[in-house]
Amino acid sequence: MLASASPARLRTLRASGLDPVALVSGIDEERYAADSSTELAVELATAKARAVAGLEAAHGSLVIGCDSLLDLDGSILGKPRDAADAVDRWRAMRGRSGTLVSGHCVIDTATGSSRAAVAETTVHFADLTENEIAAYVATGEPLHVAGAFTIDGLGGAFVTGIEGDHHNVVGISLPLLRTMLTELGVAWTDLWTDLSG
Repeated sequence: MLASASPARLRTLRASGLDPVALVSGIDEERYAADSSTELAVELATAKARAVAGLEAAHGSLVIGCDSLLDLDGSILGKPRDAADAVDRWRAMRGRSGTLVSGHCVIDTATGSSRAAVAETTVHFADLTENEIAAYVATGEPLHVAGAFTIDGLGGAFVTGIEGDHHNVVGISLPLLRTMLTELGVAWTDLWTDLSG
């Protein structure tokens, strides 16, 4: 089960051979705070996973919780509050680099075992013009994602390069998730759905 409302995370897992059921945790992200982006990302991912793991529908399932933030020179940036906030963020980000931090938590509800970890990917942003920023924000896409950008959507043209896992920038690190599942005694390939047809 994927404890996330993110269609990008769900698409990424499905493209990798998994077919999770997505359930939204319903936690209030504004209630959480931490001293660093890595701590906050793990705290939010864990809260989401625990909320869904506690549901009767999740009994006996593996539950994956994720949360992503952009760390720009120590400032923790989640989803922008509104269009004006997204414009301000892009003015600060353009021509610079930030670190996309994704917290991951996996809970095996059958055993009660869990793992939590963070993946970090450096993202290099293009030097956008004011018109490009305005046009991008007007699409609405940046308002729904951490850091006010995507790499797998309209924002992809504004990312000039990355250092690290591409999937992490989309919102879920497949290599990290495989490692966490292995630590829980679950083989990644055992989770593949029927690939024959």
